[in-house]
Formats: sequence, C-alpha cells, structure tokens
Amino acid sequence: MQPEDDKVSIAILQSSVDLLILNISFFVAYAIKIPVSPIVHFGDHYLFLLVFFNLIWVLITLGLKTYELPGFLGMESIWKKSFQTILLHLAVIIVFIFIVKGFYYSRGLVGLAYFFLVIGITVWRTFFIYLVKRNRKSGHNLKRVIIVGSGTIGNQLYNYFTSSLSLGYKFEGFFHNHPEQCMPVTMVKGSLKDVEHYINENPIDEIFCTFRLNQSRSIRWLRDLADNHLIRFKLVPDFKGFLNRNVSLNYYYDTPVLTFRKEPLERTVNSIVKRLFDVIFSSLVIILLSPLGLIITLLIKVSSPGSVLFAQKRSGRNKEIFTCYKFRSMVINEVSDKHQAKPNDPRVTPIGKFLRKTNLDELPQFFNVLKGEMSVVGPRPHMLAHTQEYAKLINRFHVRHFVKPGITGWAQVNGLRGPLSKRNMYMRVRFDVWYVENWSLLLDIKIILRTILNMFAGERNAF
Repeated sequence: MQPEDDKVSIAILQSSVDLLILNISFFVAYAIKIPVSPIVHFGDHYLFLLVFFNLIWVLITLGLKTYELPGFLGMESIWKKSFQTILLHLAVIIVFIFIVKGFYYSRGLVGLAYFFLVIGITVWRTFFIYLVKRNRKSGHNLKRVIIVGSGTIGNQLYNYFTSSLSLGYKFEGFFHNHPEQCMPVTMVKGSLKDVEHYINENPIDEIFCTFRLNQSRSIRWLRDLADNHLIRFKLVPDFKGFLNRNVSLNYYYDTPVLTFRKEPLERTVNSIVKRLFDVIFSSLVIILLSPLGLIITLLIKVSSPGSVLFAQKRSGRNKEIFTCYKFRSMVINEVSDKHQAKPNDPRVTPIGKFLRKTNLDELPQFFNVLKGEMSVVGPRPHMLAHTQEYAKLINRFHVRHFVKPGITGWAQVNGLRGPLSKRNMYMRVRFDVWYVENWSLLLDIKIILRTILNMFAGERNAF
C-alpha cells in the first residue's frame, strides 16, 4: 500500500486536475455556445452557476470518497467512483436548474460542458492509471509480503498477490510446517520457526497469517513478532463454509462483528444517489410519455369495460404492503389476485397483450416510484399470495425485500419472466440477491438500457 503522505499527495493531485478539467469544460462550452460575450465579462447568472458547479463537485467527491483509493490499484473502483461522481453531479445540477426555473441557462451549454468533462476525466483517469501501473511494474512503491500458513486461503492470497505487480504487492514466500499444502511448493521459505530469522535478514512490510482462529497462541506470537519488527500484521482467518461470501468486519465499540453480506444501499450516500436518480428519471418518463399514456388510456376504455388502472397489493421493502399500479391488461375478473397470466390467457385483452409484451402496462408504476414505494430498478414485487407461498419453499427468499421493488430488475433482463414455478422463482431469487449485494448506479443504468432494448425486441416470456 502507499504511505499516508503518498496517498494525500495523490488525492490532492487528482482533485486539483479534476477541478481544472471541470472549469476548462465549462469555459470551453461557454465560449462555444455564447461567443458574443467574452469570458472576461461573465454574466452574473453563469458565474453563479460556475461557482455552484465547483462547490457541488467538492461536496460530492467528499461524500463519495472519490479520491480515497484502496491500497491496490482497483481500476474498477476508480472508474466506478469517477462516473458515480459525474452522474450525481449532473443530477444535482439538473435539479438545481429546474428548481430555480433557470430558463436563462443554456441547456446546450450545460450538456456540452458535461460532454467535455466526461472526455477530460476519461483521458485523465486513463493516464493516471497508466502512470501508477508503470511505476509499480518497475518495482517502485511495492509492499513486500509473506504468507504464514496456507490452505485454500493462503493459496488464494498467493494467486492474488502474483496476478499483477500493479496491485502493489511483491510476494516473497510461504512459511508453513506442512509445505506440501502450499502452491507452489517452490515458494516455501521455511517452517513457522524460520519466520523470525527470515524477517531479520530480509525487509518485509506485511505478514499475512492464515491460521484458524483456534490457533490463538501461534497468532499472538506472530503478531507480537511483527509488531517488534515494525511489520504490519494481517490476519486472514479461514471461515470454512463462508470462504466465498462477502464477509466484512466492523467494530461496535470494542466488539468485533462479522457481516456476511454486503449491501451497498445500506450506505446513506448510495441510497440518496439511487433515490435522486429514481425521482429524476421517473419525472422525465412521466412528462415525456404523458401523450402515450393518454393514448393507452383511451384504447383501454374503448377495448373493454372497467377502470383504466389495475391496482394490486404487493410486497415491498421490508415486506411492507403497498398498492402497485398498472394499466389494466385483462378483462375484469375475480382471480387476478391469485392466478398469474399464462400463455394464451383468455382474460388478456388485445390491447393488453400488446401492453404486456412491450412492458407499457408498467408505466403507472413510475408514480409508485415518485411516492417512494418502488424504485426504477429492483426485484420485481410479487402478489401477496406468491410471497407467502414461495417464502416457504425457497431459502433466502426474503433477502430480496431488503431493497425497494423495481419496475424492472436484474432477473427480468436475464429472461426470468413469465409463469412462476419453483425452479423459475429459485433462479429469480438468486439474481435478486446478487443485485442486492452488488448494486451500483452503473448497474441500474445497464439494466434500464437492456430493458429498453427488450421492449423493442418484444419480451419472449411476457404473456
């Protein structure tokens, strides 16, 4: 890992260059869209907007910890944080212009500024990552590490450390009383009793210990040895059946608490980002598609008697019951709360068949999103009877209720739609749980884009 002063220097460098790119993008967009007014005579309202641009950028980068990079060069996390920052910044600016009724702000100028900003940040991040990787591959700023103990965990660590120098580690060797358990055996430097002699003769920055937790005496001895030699000590316990789980450790005062599932939306910042995106996206859909909604309303009224909307009680976040709205796609019937539509279902009207095939029957649910009962993306809500039925049959079924239900979801864009069965629902729950544990704003955008493509292609399992 980088020393603390290096981390601070890199954070200052990144933030300074980002702000420079932000301001250059704004000025270039201003010069292109408003060439009649020299930049030195900046209009008051645009000067205020520029100040707001910078202030919001600083606040968002602090809130998202954009520049607090991990010790290794996590390229995925770097890109993810960068684009989360830009998207959230754009969302705040849009809301600001809408609130102040900024008709005097050129939409083209704002759009052009973000176009240049995305290009500038992309080029700068690519160059930054290249510099750090090149620096580390040349042998600079690497942490020299050894692994004491082996087994599955030790071998996994070895594969990680040796996968790329750009991660920031230089693996020096294993120490184990049973060298045949280490892969590769050629990297074994000795047994447990040889550790002290080795670190006296060789510079080591970190020791990774993979002993089981019941080997407390050996763990304490190794920890004290590391402390006395100014070496950082890392304990990587073998949790047996939990090896492949997203285990995280937190402290409640002095009490260590292990969590076996990561939930990104439990972070306040992430939940705010998702809610802000939901409100903006839903508002745009309702405004832009209101003419289409009016046409659908007329077609439903003409095609069959009954109300335009279909309202049904469904299970929401934390199993709270809410009323979910859809455009009515069936004739009025008494079993709609018990029996799902099936192929060639006689209850489905001609216009309803088209609505269901294109997902347009879900449009009223954007009002559920604005009310805070649903999200644009999330696990699809089920009717109460199905929630009760499948919760008894499928393990971890209720994990999907840790987040708000969505109009579309990860399971749906992967083809898991249509009539329910135990196998189908089991696969849906697997995809839903994966979404809960891996949420990101970019993932939501990806799901929305795939949903739109599926709408034009026609949903295969929509009846």
